[in-house]
Amino acid sequence: MLFYSYVGLLILAGGWGVVFGRIDQSRLLGLDLERLEPRVQANVMTQYRFLRAVELGFGLFAFVYRDAIHRRRPYNRLFLFTMGTGVVGRGLSRILDGSPSAAMYVFGGWELLGVGVIFAHTRTTIEQD
Repeated sequence: MLFYSYVGLLILAGGWGVVFGRIDQSRLLGLDLERLEPRVQANVMTQYRFLRAVELGFGLFAFVYRDAIHRRRPYNRLFLFTMGTGVVGRGLSRILDGSPSAAMYVFGGWELLGVGVIFAHTRTTIEQD
């Protein structure tokens, strides 16, 4: 269940951010893009939409290859590595950039829990090499 809720959120948030990036920047991040110069706005939005598209792609990859992620070591390790590096990135950002909003702590906690639970669960489902 945790796997599917995480993957569903990746797909939903990724797709939403690609299409409604300006709303997302304002509501989720509290960023007023109008305070930025037009070129900076364009730079922020192109990078944001790109990263959200990657998030969408990772979610679709995880959904399509869900059985392989739960049974085959290379898929499992790639999935957990990607998820884990996201958690590490959040932790590094906390150290280097300061304390984010409560929502970011919730996302980070959910992701950290997900890495642990999915790793523990799949230890029993991975086919032996």
